[in-house]
Amino acid sequence: MNLKKLSIHCLTVVISMTTLKANANCASLLDHSVRQLAGDRTDRLCEVYQGQVVMIVNTASKCGFTPQFDGLEALYKNYRDQGFTVLGFPSQDFGNQEYGTEAETADFCRLTYGVQFPMYATTHAKKGKASPLFRGLAEAADGDYPSWNFHKYILDRDGQLVGSFGSFTGPTSRRIARVIEDAL
Repeated sequence: MNLKKLSIHCLTVVISMTTLKANANCASLLDHSVRQLAGDRTDRLCEVYQGQVVMIVNTASKCGFTPQFDGLEALYKNYRDQGFTVLGFPSQDFGNQEYGTEAETADFCRLTYGVQFPMYATTHAKKGKASPLFRGLAEAADGDYPSWNFHKYILDRDGQLVGSFGSFTGPTSRRIARVIEDAL
């Protein structure tokens, strides 16, 4: 093997080992690649959010709980500088209460509620149809799948589930604030 081939081989081994190490450090609940809402860019959640406290929510734009966007945005603004984020995932699973296109959903969230927290592609959250992300979250929550829109899962900085809250628990509830503050 000549020096050039040996150098390429060594570089390939180093890159492979680095990738394996990065994958080993990825919390399983964040080990998902998801496309941003109304965009082409895909994020690997553990690369972007590992080490942060993360709230994952299935959202809907035409639901009685839709005003919770205000509370989610307030949480995001209040705690983001401390390492907290909210991730929104629109879903048609409960009452088909989302707009027809992701662009319409993105515009609605931004223009009506001033949503700045990251929003990702429309997905399934309902038991029996849930995406791998929501299936993993529900399994970590002892089978607590969303039963409607605006179910909230909270992960600590290690990517472990520390809270699961149904639609009737608003994002600005004291219970949720306690879980976030303890995780921060």
